[in-house]
Formats: sequence, C-alpha cells, structure tokens
Amino acid sequence: MLLITLTFGLALLLSLYSVPMARRAALQFNVVDRPDGRLKHQAEPVPYFGGLAVYVAFLISLALTFDFRQEVLGLVLGGTLMVMLGLIDDFGVLQPWPKLIGQLIAVFVLIRSGIRIEIAALPDWLDILFTVVWMIGIINALNLIDVMDGLAGGVGMIACVWLFVVAMLNHDTMVAVMLAALAGSLLGFLRYNFYPASIYLGDTGSLFLGLMLGALAMIGKYTTVNPVAILAPVFMLAVPVFDTLFVMYIRRLRRVPVFLGSSDHFALRLRQWALSVPQVVMVSYGAAFVLGGVGLLLMMVSSETALALVGTTVTLAVVTAVWLKRINMSKSSEKIRQRRPAAESARSTR
Repeated sequence: MLLITLTFGLALLLSLYSVPMARRAALQFNVVDRPDGRLKHQAEPVPYFGGLAVYVAFLISLALTFDFRQEVLGLVLGGTLMVMLGLIDDFGVLQPWPKLIGQLIAVFVLIRSGIRIEIAALPDWLDILFTVVWMIGIINALNLIDVMDGLAGGVGMIACVWLFVVAMLNHDTMVAVMLAALAGSLLGFLRYNFYPASIYLGDTGSLFLGLMLGALAMIGKYTTVNPVAILAPVFMLAVPVFDTLFVMYIRRLRRVPVFLGSSDHFALRLRQWALSVPQVVMVSYGAAFVLGGVGLLLMMVSSETALALVGTTVTLAVVTAVWLKRINMSKSSEKIRQRRPAAESARSTR
C-alpha cells in the first residue's frame, strides 16, 4: 500500500507542476482551441497540451516507483503511441481514417504484449476481435466525451477509483499501481481544468486516457462469482460509453457522419436544457460513481441478481436517451453563447 500511495502522491505533484508548463508551451506554439461561434463558445482561446502533462506525470511516477515488466512496457508503449497521435491531431493535421489506423496500431502493440481479452470458452481469434472492438470503442468514447470543463478528466478519475478497487480485490499490484499513477495525474490536471478551464486535455490526453482505461479495465478479473460480471468494466466506464452510443444514434437519425462535430452530446443537451457547466459535470460525476458501484456490485451477487441490475440499468439508460433526444438543440448556439461557458468545446473530430 505504501508503494501505491507514493505513486499516487508523486503523480499528483508532478501533474500540478507540469500542467502550467504545458499551458505556457501550448500558448507559445499557438496550440489552442479557438471559439468559432458554431460549436465552440468559450470566452477566449484555451490551450491544449493538458494531456501531455498528464502523460509525463504518469510516466515519471511509474518510472520512479515501479518495475517495467512486459505488460507495463506494452501499456506504456501503447499509451505513448496515443500521445504522439493526439499531438498530431491537436495541431489540426490529422484526418479521421489515419487517426483510426494509429489507434489500431496501438491496440496491436497491446495484444503483442499479452494485454487482451481472454475468455476461455471462446477461440483466440474471437478474443482478439473483442479486444480490438473494446479498445477502439473506449479510446474514442473518452475522446468524444471531452466536450466540457472537467468532464473527461473527472469521469476518467472516477473510473480509475472503481478499477482500483477491483485490482485490490484481485491482489493485482501492477494494475493498482498504474491506476494510482493515472488517478494522481488526472487529479492534478483537474486543478486547472475544472470550470472555468485554463487548459484542455486535447486529443493528446483523451486518446491516452481512453487507451489506459480501456486496457486496465480489460485485464481485470470480474467473473469469479458469476459470468454476468463480465459486464462490470462497461458499467465502470458507462458514462463515456453512453455518450458514444447516444451520439452515434442521434447522428444516424440525422444522417450525418459520426465524425462530424455537433452538439449531440448528452452534456451539451443538459447544458441546453437548464444546467450550468459545473452542474452538468457534477451530475456526470454522480452518474459515473453510481454506475461504477453497480459494476462492482455485479461481481458480488448471484447471476439472477446481476441480470436484474443490468436490465434495470439498461432500461433507465434508454429512458434517459429518449428524454435527452427530445431536448431542442436548434437554438443551442445562441443560448449557450448568452450564458458564456468557459469551455464547451466540441472539437472538429467530435
């Protein structure tokens, strides 16, 4: 436990120190998110590179406290590829298809390192297929949800907490230490990213965060008590998963490309409905915490109870999606502009 505490504290301090440096660097190189009057309504340009500071704090804290075994090296290398891909994207020169190819390469690195879904009843090729689908889905889910001050970072940190509990129950020190490093890095970043944000994660951070959470969730052990608990990591990452599925559904109805930037996200719809930015974020945090708790509960109950929990949650999610869909977003730009939030950035690839 001392090692875990030390790693968390070191990551937190490094993040608190490095985020302002990353902000200055982003401003110097003009890597900023500019208001455009259409989807981006922050009062002034906000620098990216917050994700770069999170990555550096994560990496250094691990390097100083933990042994780099094959699995750790695979995760670090995959995360590094995501950081490089995100940096290119933050400079605005990356198209959706090359971005997807880069993500597939990073997932291939994880699989080569032995980090993949392993279900005994399934053939290897199907395990690998599920691994690719899960990882690409979670990477892009964290990328998509990064549309409001403190949202992606805070939801990601809550997921770290629940996955950390699972790792401790499984006596998996490697996963626990890596989650502690990631949580500390995110907590330090949130000091500067919560409303009103002075820096954003950028694609550098959201892609890195998605890969790390997807991989660390994927290699946990969940089904000791019942097989339904294989869905536990979905619940622990339920908020970004819900937003991704909801955005895909709305854009399909509107017959627009999934990669087209728009105000379809649940957070922006809650903002349009009645809530302030901090209120939307706190509601999201609450949902992430409760759903993560349901995911943990799935691991401890009978199959029948677990199925009932899954069915109830899915029903509530569908009802919520139907209600969100009915919120009129036709005048969202004008309404949001009048409220002047500091950061509701729906970037061009969102």
